Amino acid sequence: MKIESTAFKDNKLIPPKYTCDGENINPPLVIRDVPENAKSLVLVVDDPDAPGGTWVHWTVWNISPNIKEIPENSCPQNSVEGMTDSGR
Repeated sequence: MKIESTAFKDNKLIPPKYTCDGENINPPLVIRDVPENAKSLVLVVDDPDAPGGTWVHWTVWNISPNIKEIPENSCPQNSVEGMTDSGR
């Protein structure tokens, strides 16, 4: 399975718009090559290099395996967002 964003290149900095220094919204994501037997997907966006230890930026579960894109500033229908380390 592969998840990419059209907003930035692999291994490059995330544009400020998608950080706490900007709008603090999720970038657009494209999901490919989901295993055929997947019943549901989970997305965990964390930062293992954060100064205080791993920082969780975003968690989403109950994502349909049929979802191919997550648009900017949105969460897939019927999915659930978890608490992040920023308390949201």
